Amino acid sequence: MTTSTASGGITALSPETLREWITQHEDLVIIDVRSAAEFESLHIRGSYNVPLPLLSEHTEELADRLGSRVVLVCQSGTRAEQARQRLAKVGIDGAYVLTGGAPAFEKSGGDVVRGKDRWDLERQVRMAAGSLVVAGLVGGKLVSPKVRMVAGAIGAGLTFSAATNTCAMGRALSAMPWNKATTEPTRESAILSLPNKASSN
Repeated sequence: MTTSTASGGITALSPETLREWITQHEDLVIIDVRSAAEFESLHIRGSYNVPLPLLSEHTEELADRLGSRVVLVCQSGTRAEQARQRLAKVGIDGAYVLTGGAPAFEKSGGDVVRGKDRWDLERQVRMAAGSLVVAGLVGGKLVSPKVRMVAGAIGAGLTFSAATNTCAMGRALSAMPWNKATTEPTRESAILSLPNKASSN
C-alpha cells in the first residue's frame, strides 16, 4: 500500500492513498488551489475550488472552516505547497499536498470531472517564458543587441520565481480572458460554502 511521506518539509500524499481516504474518511476536505478555468477543465470529484490568490487573501477564514484531514491539489504540487505553507502559518499543520496533482490522480484511476479542455497555467508559463527568450535572442541578432536583454530579464524573473516560490507571470496569465471560467470563485462561493468542520468537531 502506498502511504503518505514527508520529505524536505513537504507533506506529500500519493494519489493511491487519496483514493483510499475518499472512501474511508468522512472528514476529508480536498481543496484545489488552481485557477477556476483549470478546475473547470479537470478536477477531483467532490473537491472545492479555492484558487491560491483567494486562499492567500482569506487564509485565516478558510483555516477556521477546515477539519483535521485536508488535502491540497494543484497541477503539479507547487501551488498546493504554497497553500500548505500559508495554512501552516495560521495553525493548520496537518495539510497534505497531492503528489502529481489532479492529472496524477486521474492516471491512478481516481474519480474526476472533465470539462472544457485548456492548457494548465504552468504549461502556459513555460510557453510564454520560452517564447520571450527565443524572441529576445532572435531580436538581438536581427534588430538590436539590446533586445537580448529580454531573455536576460526572463531568466532573472524565473530565478526570482524559484527562489521565492512565487510566479508573477502565472498571476498575470491567470487574468487573461482565455483563463477565465464561466464562474470565478469568490469568498462567498468558495470559502463560505465549505462545510464548517472546525465547529462540528
